[in-house]
Amino acid sequence: MDSTDLAFFSAVAVAGGIGRAASELNTVQSNVTSHIRALEMKLGVRLFYRSKKGVVLTSVGNTLLPYATRIADLLTEARKAVTEAGPRGDLRIGSMETTAALRLPPILRSYAAQYPDVDIKIETGPTSALIDLVLARKLDGAFVCGPLVHEDIVSIPILEEELVLVTPPSVQTRLQLKKYLSQTAGRKVIVFRAGCSYRRRIQELLAQHGTVDIRWMEMGTLDGIIGCVAASLGISLLPRAVIKSFAEAGQVRGHALRGESGKAMTVFIHRRDAFVSSALQCFMERALQLSLSPGSETASLRKASKA
Repeated sequence: MDSTDLAFFSAVAVAGGIGRAASELNTVQSNVTSHIRALEMKLGVRLFYRSKKGVVLTSVGNTLLPYATRIADLLTEARKAVTEAGPRGDLRIGSMETTAALRLPPILRSYAAQYPDVDIKIETGPTSALIDLVLARKLDGAFVCGPLVHEDIVSIPILEEELVLVTPPSVQTRLQLKKYLSQTAGRKVIVFRAGCSYRRRIQELLAQHGTVDIRWMEMGTLDGIIGCVAASLGISLLPRAVIKSFAEAGQVRGHALRGESGKAMTVFIHRRDAFVSSALQCFMERALQLSLSPGSETASLRKASKA
């Protein structure tokens, strides 16, 4: 098989039509058609069902598509490996909302100052979604909640967060908290969308208190979650560092959790078999140097990274 034929095949599969693929590839339809036919002849199979509305992959075409995508990724990585002369180009980084809100700004400021030729693109989301994007090679790396063990992923410990149960400021003592949790009528657990690791943790925590009839309210932003808790709409589970300024202002209150339920490790992940560009390598080194934590000691992060 020819890699160019595979590239044209992938473009048609994604675009859903010969004409749309030709437009994206900046070529003529006849050129696209000839590459597809050449590939079908070499393989001796039909890859598309054709109609006036466009094309649809056959079962064989669906089988071939991930291999064609992987080959294109490998060629791109090979080109980068032999041609890059230092950190430059695009760097696609994923992050949990909580990490992006507090921990990322120092790293991005320092990194951008030293490597101005790198264009960093940040995508936020829940841990499970970020893992899927890294596995699909749509992100070069991501900050997610650990620990994480996966045969296709390298996981680097970054720092340990203290998680607290976040309530309205009127809930002050542990006895008041217990009473508050038992009175669930009209109250909700305010979380990020499904796939958030903190969501699973608070569900387990409430189950331990006998609270199983949980009503969820999903919010897309950290400020939205904190604002709803401050308005006495419900409770949440967040890193203490994230709510610190809000707690000091008397808007919310953070309640310490006992044992391991109050700890969460933030890790940086990337695909084990992916080419680690100099841009990504320098980014990971900068993350370790700065600890992703304002005012924290570098030594504490290095200790965690060796754990």
